[in-house]
Amino acid sequence: MSSERFLKEVQAIGEKFLLKIQRLPKADPVEIVSFSVVLLFIVTVLVLTIIGCSCCCCSCDGRPDPRHRKSQVRPAAR
Repeated sequence: MSSERFLKEVQAIGEKFLLKIQRLPKADPVEIVSFSVVLLFIVTVLVLTIIGCSCCCCSCDGRPDPRHRKSQVRPAAR
């Protein structure tokens, strides 16, 4: 997919979202609740992704993690 086509697709999705938000005050309660649930799901996924990435990146301080150190197996002494 070319970047120009991708930008048009993102713009179309944004316009649909804006139109949905503009129609929301006149919508029936079921539509408002369903829109809120979908929006809450999207926000939750984004927040959890940010938390996961920040936890992963913050633990990388250049030193190896001692829990993941490989141990050498030696033959048993007789």
